[in-house]
Amino acid sequence: MKNKKRRTKIILFFSVLFIFMFINNTSLFTKERTGEPLILAHRGLGQTFPMDGIQADTCTASIIYEPEHPYLENTIPSMKAAFDSGADMVELDIKLTKDGQFAVFHDWTLECRTDVQGMVKDYTMDELKNIDIGYGYTADQGATYPFRGKGIGLMPSLEEVLATFPDHAFLIHVKSSDSNEGNQLAEYLSQLPAEQLTSLTVYGDDAPISTLKQHLPSIRVMSKATLKSCLVSYTGAGWTGYVPSVCQNTQLHIPEKYASFLWGWPDKFLNRMDKVNTRVIMVAGDGGWSEGFDSEEDLQRLPDDYSGGLWTNRIDEVAPKLKLRKIEP
Repeated sequence: MKNKKRRTKIILFFSVLFIFMFINNTSLFTKERTGEPLILAHRGLGQTFPMDGIQADTCTASIIYEPEHPYLENTIPSMKAAFDSGADMVELDIKLTKDGQFAVFHDWTLECRTDVQGMVKDYTMDELKNIDIGYGYTADQGATYPFRGKGIGLMPSLEEVLATFPDHAFLIHVKSSDSNEGNQLAEYLSQLPAEQLTSLTVYGDDAPISTLKQHLPSIRVMSKATLKSCLVSYTGAGWTGYVPSVCQNTQLHIPEKYASFLWGWPDKFLNRMDKVNTRVIMVAGDGGWSEGFDSEEDLQRLPDDYSGGLWTNRIDEVAPKLKLRKIEP
């Protein structure tokens, strides 16, 4: 008899616990979120390429799709086109130059996209202004080079970008594991108006991001360490509705493949992160190679009335379709 009562109590306890966890984390009873998704344009509006089979050293400029627009990634014209198309934020990549400036460029070396060899750090910013960043782009295995000669002078500095778009939001990617670059970036960013600084997020390897955060504790940052720390802690405690302090004032890039496993996904999770000033960006697939929501088919996979952030490589295609989805009954 005692064993039977004990089993009954255990069953009752776990039943109540299950009901609590369900009610506390389902979006069924959550106030409807009415905001539109925040659209993050990866490298502005640039040329895209197939993701299948690419590696860290793949020269993606040599495998682009047939161009549908004239823009090259990480340039001021491409950023303007992205904002004009409806981007709320633009992601860009920075590298330190020989003369201590931050150039906006993605690749580790220059020979894939440009007409010179070496690394960004081997050149001054003035020298980088004279190279052709459209030199290596081809959609037909080298038969033609549609952007050759059109990219001279288009590599901007970070200073140029932020001066051109002082009222816009950016996600700055530090393409280095050197903690000293975190120091140098903090020194530069600290000179910006406080209001402009609030519109910037910085991400990258753990060392430079940790250093940057030490100097600028109020800036929103993200690294593997901050992402892991938040999500591991939230996995353990989030079912209660508690958001760990390590999740505050940061940015989370959530791969589509794993998003549904988060406590409260999507609406309650987004509400919880909103309350701690943390931005949530969903990336397509497993998050391995900057996959984005780039087509109508991709958008169909978003949760109904999704109002978090999303990552795209085709802001020109995605923004109009998102607006239509809002209008349609």
